[in-house]
Amino acid sequence: MAYGILFDYLMGQSINAFEYFGAHFGYIEVEKEELVPPKEKGKRAKKVKVMDKQYGVYFRLYAPMASDVSVIGEFNGWDVRVNKMEKVDSSGVYETFIPGLHDYQSYKYHFKNARGEYVDKADPFAFYSEFRPQTCSRLYNIEGFPWMDGDWLKVRNRNFDNPMSIYEVHLGSWKGKIGDRYPSYEEVADYLIPYLQENGYTHVEIMPITQYPFDGSWGYQATGFYSVDSRYGNPKQLMSFVDRMHRAGFGVILDFAPVHFAIDNYALREFDGTNLYEYSDPAHTLSPWGSAQFDLGKDPVRSFLMSAMNYFLEYFHFDGIRVDAVSNIVFWDGNKANGENTGATEFIRRLNGKIHYAHPDVMMIAEDSTDFTKVTHPIEYGGLGFDYKWDLGWMNDTLKYYGLDPIYKKYDHHKLTFSMAYFFSENFLLPLSHDEVVHGKGTIINKMWGDYDQKFALLRNLYAYQFAHPGKKLSFMGNELASFDEWNETRSLPWNLLSFPKHDSVRRMVRDLNLIYRAEPAMHMEEHNPAHFHWLMVDNADQSVFAFEREYGDSDLIFVFNMTPNWYEYYEIGALHEGTYDEIFNSDKDVYGGWNQYSGAPSVAVPGPGPEGRPYRLGLKLGGFAASILKRRKEEPKEEKKEEPKPEPKKEPKKRAPAKKKTA
Repeated sequence: MAYGILFDYLMGQSINAFEYFGAHFGYIEVEKEELVPPKEKGKRAKKVKVMDKQYGVYFRLYAPMASDVSVIGEFNGWDVRVNKMEKVDSSGVYETFIPGLHDYQSYKYHFKNARGEYVDKADPFAFYSEFRPQTCSRLYNIEGFPWMDGDWLKVRNRNFDNPMSIYEVHLGSWKGKIGDRYPSYEEVADYLIPYLQENGYTHVEIMPITQYPFDGSWGYQATGFYSVDSRYGNPKQLMSFVDRMHRAGFGVILDFAPVHFAIDNYALREFDGTNLYEYSDPAHTLSPWGSAQFDLGKDPVRSFLMSAMNYFLEYFHFDGIRVDAVSNIVFWDGNKANGENTGATEFIRRLNGKIHYAHPDVMMIAEDSTDFTKVTHPIEYGGLGFDYKWDLGWMNDTLKYYGLDPIYKKYDHHKLTFSMAYFFSENFLLPLSHDEVVHGKGTIINKMWGDYDQKFALLRNLYAYQFAHPGKKLSFMGNELASFDEWNETRSLPWNLLSFPKHDSVRRMVRDLNLIYRAEPAMHMEEHNPAHFHWLMVDNADQSVFAFEREYGDSDLIFVFNMTPNWYEYYEIGALHEGTYDEIFNSDKDVYGGWNQYSGAPSVAVPGPGPEGRPYRLGLKLGGFAASILKRRKEEPKEEKKEEPKPEPKKEPKKRAPAKKKTA
């Protein structure tokens, strides 16, 4: 089996390379001599050779241009002469077995590289690492975690027809440090699980937790792609985090960065003295972020990254992988003008095909800002094979629109209607992610137009619009707090804001939107089918009012958005169906921090013609910057009156004919 994995690795076809490479605990059979006591007195004991098992660690390294390779560590005093590695394959695989080792011992590989220099390198396949600024790999036995999430895995799927509201989390700053240390994976779960339950989310997406040296990279520039981030604990603590999430009913998505890696010399950069992992062409060696770019056209690199993602699916039971910076995969250096990187797009197709074959219930999600076509189409139809794509066009257009002075919104009316012109071409996910609240961009509420109260009103409108719009949902932690301070990875979220009614009201509204989203099939069933979406008011640029309907089965909802501070005691929109509509949500309610400009009474759609040529007219009270959700009542079938059976006329008993008199 080992040589099969090695062959697949070299051919770029392996998703299980972690089973062979790296440091694995196990047994080796060794020959030893034992004394057998004599059967007869006066005879000498005999020496016999027997086979015995020794427990220790197998080390395997792929370094084609390395020579004079050894394992150094605290178990051998860092002596390069003690544990030499044997070259076991002409492709450049080195191996050794060291008995008597245990978890947490530090080690590195020491070898002569292609330039004749002796270097010490961390294990590319290490399962655990020292906490920065230390740079060694650490031994860890990843086998034997007692999983208890079997019920979750039995029903897990890719959520095409399920509600999916994702809470994006940076583990170190959600609650912040405990004293001078980071919280463990389990400690984060202690607080995160009840918070997710209280606020109605369905999934959590954790920002990268593969080992990385620089806190400010947030994990997107890693040094260990199999090594669980030691800031928060060991691999089994991460397993416990996922297991507890599953048992509480939440899916867990892992953010993974396969485009580039940190340039620290102890890690992957020029690993064996050559560009083993990165591009050798200087024009592409470094990424726009200054990190080294993986050469995704090299087969061993493909196997390395595909296996890394599969490792977290196999051993940690993640429910999905969010692939970072797909724009830098499909186009050279992320620039469409440079053309398609066909080697990299082939890698993506291979990755998605193999992961879905091995895990048909796991989601693959693309963070892609390009207009590259068929990102979420099956690979057999020429697509890249992702399940979902971040709709960054929706995010950019929407935030720009909400930042406009209402006087000028009519000139950019298309920014809110354009998304539905292309929405059905891909399986989109609507993100308001960490990228929008850092580096001087301002928080989500800061992007809103207006004074203090108007910003809150528009923020409530925006969140309602995100939930109303077709597509899965993602929101970065803290968006629900309406903070005016940008996120900073070095400090906790400003939880004290929840003591202020204005901020806590936003969190309450997000909870209610999550609950409505989960309860109404029209908001998540077959949402990529255009038959279930209908514009009701799409051309009213002068008043900047939008309305659309989404329906599925008995769930029939109308969404109305007023994008200006003008309010209307009576406002009429068109409708497609006659009937009575109840207002099940209004962002202007005082419990959400609004001014209670809503009627609360049911609205009745009557025969039209209504605005924009709709067959029915529907009137409602519409507050300034208000968002409203109306639900059509289910028509109860009229009972047919059954006619009571007419009573049958009583039948008179037949009279007998009088008997004839007898005559003599």
